[in-house]
Amino acid sequence: MTTANAERLPSVGIATLGLMFIAGFFATIAFDLWGQLVSPALGFATLSPHGLAKSLLGSLGLPAGDFAGYFVHFYLVGLIGYPVGWLFIFRPAWRAVVGDRFGWFVPSALYGFGLWVFAIGGITAIAGLPLFLNFTGITWVALVGHVLYGIVLGFAVDRIE
Repeated sequence: MTTANAERLPSVGIATLGLMFIAGFFATIAFDLWGQLVSPALGFATLSPHGLAKSLLGSLGLPAGDFAGYFVHFYLVGLIGYPVGWLFIFRPAWRAVVGDRFGWFVPSALYGFGLWVFAIGGITAIAGLPLFLNFTGITWVALVGHVLYGIVLGFAVDRIE
């Protein structure tokens, strides 16, 4: 892939939508397996990302039941929002500034770190929760989960493309 092609945005269409859904699906599954199964099995905190979504919805005066929380977490964020950020914002910007010399792994891990800052540092504040959840155990489990999400997303996009 040439540098010009690497910096180009993906075309908007069914193929890109499918790419987003497939990559986002596997990344969200990895995130949830880590946060809700592996982490607690290792004695660490259990993630409840739908709980953060419910808090955000409630703070905005929107319906904030379990279904709404899971819908926002899995579908709107995991399958659409974060993949859009990777494909249309972060990856093209990274490639324009840094190029392709680091492959997909380094930028996808950094993207996951950025997602953690956005979710645990930003969305929590908007939802009326403590900034970075007061740096409790869940904060660090969420860090690993978001970085894992970014890596799986980057890997899946790279393999599918």
